[in-house]
Amino acid sequence: MARICSGILGVLACATFALGSAAARAQSVADFYRGKTINLIIGTSSGNDYDFRARLLARYMGKHSPGEPAIVARNMPGGGGVQAANWIAHLAPRDGTTLHMIMANMMASQAMGLPGIEFDTRQFRWIGNTTSTPNVVNSWYTSPVKTFADVQSHELVVGAPMGTAGALYPALLNQLAGAKFRIVTGYPGGNEVSLAMERGEVDGRGSNSWAAWKSTKPEWVRDHKLNILVQIGLKRAPDLPDVPLMMELASNEADRKLLAFISAETEVSRSLVAPPDVPADRVEALRRAFDDTMKDPELLAEAAKQNMDISPLSGQDSQKIADSVANTPSDIAARARAILEAPAK
Repeated sequence: MARICSGILGVLACATFALGSAAARAQSVADFYRGKTINLIIGTSSGNDYDFRARLLARYMGKHSPGEPAIVARNMPGGGGVQAANWIAHLAPRDGTTLHMIMANMMASQAMGLPGIEFDTRQFRWIGNTTSTPNVVNSWYTSPVKTFADVQSHELVVGAPMGTAGALYPALLNQLAGAKFRIVTGYPGGNEVSLAMERGEVDGRGSNSWAAWKSTKPEWVRDHKLNILVQIGLKRAPDLPDVPLMMELASNEADRKLLAFISAETEVSRSLVAPPDVPADRVEALRRAFDDTMKDPELLAEAAKQNMDISPLSGQDSQKIADSVANTPSDIAARARAILEAPAK
């Protein structure tokens, strides 16, 4: 460089190069995204809270992003969210043109070493979380089971996709809290479980986000067609003050730690992630765009119309929580898996 920059012309050339490089660095993220499309992958079928939230973000986040890229939401259902997470980990472009609304139980599934997991959520770049609403287990209004105390003395048939939180929560509650859930799996997704419940094929649903019930089935909440039996989270929802947390039902410290492990992931229950190895400046730009989007008055107004809870968490904080779940001690995670995979009695 010293030889190239010798002489007046060389100095001028180097100065021009330096200024150009600085300008390129300052504009690189905006220049990269300008005219591009970001694909936002949803690991479920359409018509549920994950889908609604992803599409809401897709409508607003582009204008807050450098270069104002278009954002297109695309559904990739399969394996209770595992198929999409595996695709993000291994096949998605790693340049910042792909985002994923990851399903909430992916970190716990990884820690438990469930079959089919080919991703490491600690390698994803967490962009931000839209809500920390708890998950809930419910019965249908026609069921005689109205409270958790009722399901300790009466069997309740609940539906769930295999290997998901909807199967895990009732199994844990059966073994650790004396519940009498009978779990019917094989449903491809939560929408199908809800339809089965409405038709009377099952008496309840093993898991759904409380925010999801309020946004996708507000009439069911309004008309008291859902009996909320237990909530899964680290704190009770303000509008469910009398419904116990799952970890409050533990009878000893070992059980409490196990239930706390399963409950922690609801703190980042509706998060956006990017694939591994996305350049750091683009990750930072996407995180800032997410934060700004969560303050957008038009987005907040549309979310309110949909009864959609917005209680955002930054990408940095979301990453810490997600990593803590994935890093759960192996003995606790192994115990959870053993309960999930135990034959039904």
